[in-house]
Amino acid sequence: MTRFRIGRLAAVLAVGLMVAACNGDEGGSDSGADKPAGSIPSTKNGPPVIVGAPDTAATVGTAYSFRPQATDPEGDPIQYQIANKPVWATFDTATGRLSGTPANADVGSYANIVVSATDGKATVSLAPFSITVSQIQLGAATLTWQPPTENTDGSPVTDLAGYRIRYGQSLDGLTQAQDIPNPGITTAMVESLSKGTWYFTVTAYNRAGGESEPSNPAQKSIL
Repeated sequence: MTRFRIGRLAAVLAVGLMVAACNGDEGGSDSGADKPAGSIPSTKNGPPVIVGAPDTAATVGTAYSFRPQATDPEGDPIQYQIANKPVWATFDTATGRLSGTPANADVGSYANIVVSATDGKATVSLAPFSITVSQIQLGAATLTWQPPTENTDGSPVTDLAGYRIRYGQSLDGLTQAQDIPNPGITTAMVESLSKGTWYFTVTAYNRAGGESEPSNPAQKSIL
């Protein structure tokens, strides 16, 4: 009976040891497993990419517009930012568009303008740039004509008072005029002409207010 009990106890102890050994193995495996089960390693955020070549010149009275293009490698939404925005322009943070029409008071240089794009985690910027606002470049045309010597009835002209230049940017739209109230002048300059093709005619008028038929039209292109 004693041996049977000892053997049985030995068997129980052996099982207990095995269980303890198993528990010890489990404890060993847990010792390096402080991280939550099923955790995913963090991934690095890729910064956006922004490209664009802004025009560095603007003209008074002419609309200016620049819009960069930005993309994000993870497809995150992009927001745009600007530093040193010109006072005559507006900026759209959703599209990055910088636009506006400068006036005479805005002539000058606007430096160190920086347009940026952000995905909320990283920000990238275009190189700083400047915009120089200039006055409209105007041209001039010099006209020369021959004074009339006779009236339409064949009688000589004796009361010539001057000439009238009419001009515009179409033959049907000679809406601007310049008077030359001196019959002895046969050359005149028309100034402040903007870019484009301009058309001109000249008429003569007398002291009574009568006016001749217009001359053949002349034209000049202002570049």
